[in-house]
This record gives sequence, C-alpha cells and structure tokens, in this order.
Amino acid sequence: MDRGVFGDEHEQFRIMIRKFFTDEVLPDYPNWQEHGMPPRWFWKRAGELGILGIGVPTEYGGLPDSDLRYSAVVTEEAQRLGFALGGLRIHTDIAMPYFLEYANAEQRARWLPGLVSGDSVVALGISEPGAGSDLKAMSTRASRDGDAYVIDGSKTFISNGGGADLIVLACKTDPSAGRNGISLIVVETDTPGFKRGRRLNKLGLHAQDLAELSFTDMRVPIENLLGNENDGFSMLTFNLAQERLSIALNSQASARATIDATVAALAGTSPDQRAKFALAACRAETAAGQALMDSSLEALIAGRLDPLDAAIAKLYATELHGRVVDRCTRVLGLSHYNADDIVGQFYLDGRVSRIYGGSSEIMKVIIAQGFDFRKAESA
Repeated sequence: MDRGVFGDEHEQFRIMIRKFFTDEVLPDYPNWQEHGMPPRWFWKRAGELGILGIGVPTEYGGLPDSDLRYSAVVTEEAQRLGFALGGLRIHTDIAMPYFLEYANAEQRARWLPGLVSGDSVVALGISEPGAGSDLKAMSTRASRDGDAYVIDGSKTFISNGGGADLIVLACKTDPSAGRNGISLIVVETDTPGFKRGRRLNKLGLHAQDLAELSFTDMRVPIENLLGNENDGFSMLTFNLAQERLSIALNSQASARATIDATVAALAGTSPDQRAKFALAACRAETAAGQALMDSSLEALIAGRLDPLDAAIAKLYATELHGRVVDRCTRVLGLSHYNADDIVGQFYLDGRVSRIYGGSSEIMKVIIAQGFDFRKAESA
C-alpha cells in the first residue's frame, strides 16, 4: 500500500530507528521486562538519535523540521518487534507539548535541553486513587506559601513515574472551583516530600514503567508553575487530539505487527479456510484502519484534527486491535496464549489501550455529540 504520508526523510529516519531497535534494544529488552522500565542508557541513546527532540525547536537541541510523523515511525518500528514503549510516547508525544506550549522562556531553557538529551525523563501526573482521571474529584492540593507551593496528595497509574526526573503535576490550587481550580506544576523528583510508591504489577506492558506517587508537605517554587494558575483544565485538554492519535497509531501498528507475527508462526503449515478467512478479515480491517490513521496524521500536522476526529481514530484503532489479537490467538491455538509468545504479548499489552487516554465509551460519547438529533424545521 502506497501510504503517502511519509517522505524520504521519514524513511531514512525509519532505517536508523530499525537498526537501533534491532541491534541495541532487542538484546536488552528482556531485562526491561524484568525490571519494569527502560534503563537510563536507553533514554540517553534515544536523545543522541534525536528521538526525544521530535517537534522541539533546534535551539533546545530538537530534531530539525520534525513532527508527529517521526513519532509514528518510532511507534511502528517498536511495535514491529513487540516493544512496549508507551513511556517514550508519554515523554515525546504527550508530556513534551506542555513545555512547548506553556513554559516561559526561563522554564524552556531550564528543562527542554535535559528532556531532549535524555538526561531528564518526564511523566504526567493526573490519575489518582479513587478518582482516576476525573479532574473534578482530584484531591491533590497545592497551597501557596510565600514563594512556594506546598503540595500534598497522591497519584497512581503514572507512566514513567518510577524513573521520572520531572512530573507535570495536576493539582487543585482552588479546591472550591472544581475543574476551574486546577493548575499544572512541574515537580523535580529530588524535592523533599516526594515519594515513589510500589511498582504496579500489570497484566501486560511489563517493560513499561507505571508507578504510584505521593507528596507530603512538598515545597515547589512558584517558578515551576506552567502557564497561569487555575488554567490547568484547559491546558490538559489542548493536547488531547495528539494524545489520542498517538495511542491510536500505536494500536494500529500493533494490529499490523500481530498479523505479521501470526502469518510467520503459520509458515510451513497448511492453514484451513477458517484461519485464512480470519486473517483476511484482519488484513482488510487493518488496511482500512491504516488509511484512517494516515489521514488523521496528515490532518494533525495541518492543524485540522479536531477532538471528534481524534476520538474516531482512537476508538477505531484500539477496538480494531482487540479484534485482531482475538482472532489471531484463536487461529494459532492454545500454545500462543501465554506472555512469552509475541502474539500473546500483543494480546496482553494492547488491552489497556481501550481504557487510557479516554475509554472507548468516552470516545463514543464524544462522537455521538457530533450528531444533530433535532428535528428539521418544516418549510
């Protein structure tokens, strides 16, 4: 299929990324799964290769003339080998835009070079125990005290939380104002009062860092406030289209990789018609999904991807992934229903994509809001 969304520069970048993943990451990946996170050498090497500088101005060390298409290449190459690199996408696609959009000149100079080089890893701290991503129910508080905020509370299910150097932390600065009283404050994790909790033993994504965090009388300078106080809710929603498309691109790439791995596992056999038909359905639906992902990616680059279209992309790709891995595991049989098998790994790693970044049900709510159910006025 001639996709058209990528140019020669992206394909040259792909060659470099494929070599990096195959030669350097693949041999060490079992250690990542054992320890529950990528090692620091990975972040430094990713910085050297420009992966962490995608979309960042060159004055801070960013990759020149780069956008989400480069991240899409990284995602596709990671999924080709079955790597769970959601923490990398958190760093580049989801958390980095907050610094690019809302950090002032001093903050950019202070934080961006380290984020681009891999000396600093960033996490986004939103979800809380008992509240999930319900911003109105957020209990983490930041109280102004002179030249600092004093922060108390906790977060959970935080990607990169176990190894992050910086946390873009959502907290209530005006508890009486609901979602209009939320601010984003950048927390350096060597700050007294910051504590990492237990490592979460997830169903899948064993190489991806996910942690609990807590804050007790943690004093953070007011200079670490991103944007304006109490503007956090609007700030958190500005990047939702890219966040959801990033998740969709990962699910789409995983679906394609699952089909390839299934066909490879069947090499030298004589699959029956049932298996062939199941794979044919997977291939057709995945081809449709690829067209949707590529058009959505082009729309995002052009500034035309709205929240509804991003919801459509995420809903389709994540649900597609679920259908593909279900069919492929049934085609391959019981011997592939384990985490040591790459298809089984795709099955386990992909399930949560229908939950984070907004569940499939939330995506349907957003999409349904685009319908006009009012009766047409009579002439």
